Amino acid sequence: MNATSIPLHRSSARIGLSLFGLFVLLVLWSLGIHVLGKSMPLAGALSPSDTFHSLYDLLARNELTRHTLTSLKRVMVSLLAALALGVPIGVAVGSSRALDSGTSGAFQFLRMISPLSWMPIAVMIFGIGDAPIYFLLTITAVWPIILNTSAGVRQLNPRWLLLARSLSATRGEILWRIVVPGTLGHVLTGVRVAIGMIWILLIPCEMLGVSSGLGYFILDTRDRLAYSELMAAIVLIGALGFLLDALAQRLHRHWVPAGTD
Repeated sequence: MNATSIPLHRSSARIGLSLFGLFVLLVLWSLGIHVLGKSMPLAGALSPSDTFHSLYDLLARNELTRHTLTSLKRVMVSLLAALALGVPIGVAVGSSRALDSGTSGAFQFLRMISPLSWMPIAVMIFGIGDAPIYFLLTITAVWPIILNTSAGVRQLNPRWLLLARSLSATRGEILWRIVVPGTLGHVLTGVRVAIGMIWILLIPCEMLGVSSGLGYFILDTRDRLAYSELMAAIVLIGALGFLLDALAQRLHRHWVPAGTD
């Protein structure tokens, strides 16, 4: 076996184990529905066969497209807003010990408050619609970006900064040629964590008086007693979340070579 075939073998093994894990999950799902079906007749509507049949019908009739695109738009807008806030704050905190000490207590206090706790206040301030959703998702995503960015700044080699200053580099040049490339791996790690947190919070936020989105669709299926469609939406949410995380991983591997972050 040559050296190039080893990574391919490992990749195939990982894919095989991942598929096996999904198969085990599917078996457990089927067994759970079988057990529940003995005492709860409605449980049959939640079976894998009914779920995937409903998912196929919903996708074929294009009924989930608008809801999916709306949810993805809310994720992207909130993530960009969190980056616009989190990266500058993280750079500032990571660059100043005094600022780090002065903000660490407040940041940790705010970070530990569940974003859903802000929901009544968000509705009171922003009203019903997309604005409170963007607010809640942004304050969810901003903390991992701030913390990872500041950690990336603190681990920069101080010799690089001293060398840049000795060469009369401006603050802008230091920022774009040393700080940004040196902290990119940490920022992308924060982005991956933020995407996962946003995606988890998105669904309950979309149950907040809006008329589109996957969270709204789940409420609608509940009201219509369309339980197989409800499970189809849940499966789609899991699949989309998996793809978003895989995309974040791919971006990290593309922009940050192994061993450099």
